[in-house]
Amino acid sequence: MTPQLDVVQSIVAIAIGLGLAAAAGFRVFVPLLVLGVAARTGHLGLAPGFDWLSTSPALVALGTATLAEVLAYYVPWLDHALDLIATPAAVLAGVLASVSVLGDLPPALRWGVGVIGGGSAAGLVQGATVLARLKSAVTTAGVANPLVATVELVGSLVTSLLSFVIPFLVLGAVAVFCIVIFAISHRVAFGRRRARDAAATQ
Repeated sequence: MTPQLDVVQSIVAIAIGLGLAAAAGFRVFVPLLVLGVAARTGHLGLAPGFDWLSTSPALVALGTATLAEVLAYYVPWLDHALDLIATPAAVLAGVLASVSVLGDLPPALRWGVGVIGGGSAAGLVQGATVLARLKSAVTTAGVANPLVATVELVGSLVTSLLSFVIPFLVLGAVAVFCIVIFAISHRVAFGRRRARDAAATQ
């Protein structure tokens, strides 16, 4: 293998890892389950020490956890409580998902990319989904929250699957999603603040 090809493969692996990490920001366990199934079926090789993700007990546990997480987000107001737990869990899942596919990198670099890149990607997406759910709760009294939950589930599944096929486009789409959500939330928050200030001066 030529050095140039090795570098390209490492960059692609990093992009795949970051895509899976971003998917963890939508739903914690979905990308880990997809990752485990991909490894079990021979479509993906895992880094040393992460083969346990493709074992039967791990897949059963991840499948059960995925189902429980998906259903819980459709329970009114429980979704907001879950965000308190899901935020740190998403960061940890993002680190795990990204590190597990970086087997060709030295351990120090692998964990550096996983902690900094994977953790940040998962945290940013999770923060955007929390803001979207809060906006839904405020503007629709929580009526639209199931729709938000569905979008998050689809986003996590699609992001996880497409990360293996078009990882760079996935990262671009995730970045646009986060920018849009944060921009809308900023506009809503500061728009209301300016409205209150204007009303107070009258």
